[in-house]
Amino acid sequence: MEGPFIRVEDTGEVVPLRPEITTIGRGRGVDVRLADPSVSRLHAEFIRRGPYLYVVDLGLSRNGTRVNGRPIARRVLDDGDVVSFGAARCRVGGIPREDFTPEVELRRAAAPELTRREVDVLTSLCRPALSDEAFVAPATAREIADDLVVTEAAVKQHLLRLYQKFRIPEGINRRTRLANEVVALGLVRPTPVVPPQRTAGPGESPPQTANRRAS
Repeated sequence: MEGPFIRVEDTGEVVPLRPEITTIGRGRGVDVRLADPSVSRLHAEFIRRGPYLYVVDLGLSRNGTRVNGRPIARRVLDDGDVVSFGAARCRVGGIPREDFTPEVELRRAAAPELTRREVDVLTSLCRPALSDEAFVAPATAREIADDLVVTEAAVKQHLLRLYQKFRIPEGINRRTRLANEVVALGLVRPTPVVPPQRTAGPGESPPQTANRRAS
């Protein structure tokens, strides 16, 4: 087989990697689908750049990605490396060995300066992705607009500037890529919204707690 490929250890299946980006996860629509429940719906990507291949954890998976047992955010791969997505393991093959430095780790650029409104947009964008689901798509422009009580056009303008600031190229899953970068950098850590507890009105008894035993 010419070019890089992965061998899924559980099944022995050999999957050639696409010329540019190969998505991996257990959800529909990914290029390589793994059935293990510890794998997120959209877990990671293999990216080819010339003779190099690197894997990128998409930042929204609770079980993470490891290369030869080491947790990574993104890492250049060498022939024979074992990449783990949660509990699922794949061995990489078909990578040229010449002029290759497997210990090179691709570092993320420093976070750009952000306005307060841009931080608000990113927080709203990432909130669904940091829910209890293993992976949930980031908020749409319409959902962000409703959350921030602004126009959808204004949100789209903010997103365009944020794509430029974080150097997110045009293409599919652009909002997801932006959310991945923001979460991986630790810039946004939204917490689940807890609905306020209703106050008892005149003549009403306080609401019973969930763990109070019935008399």
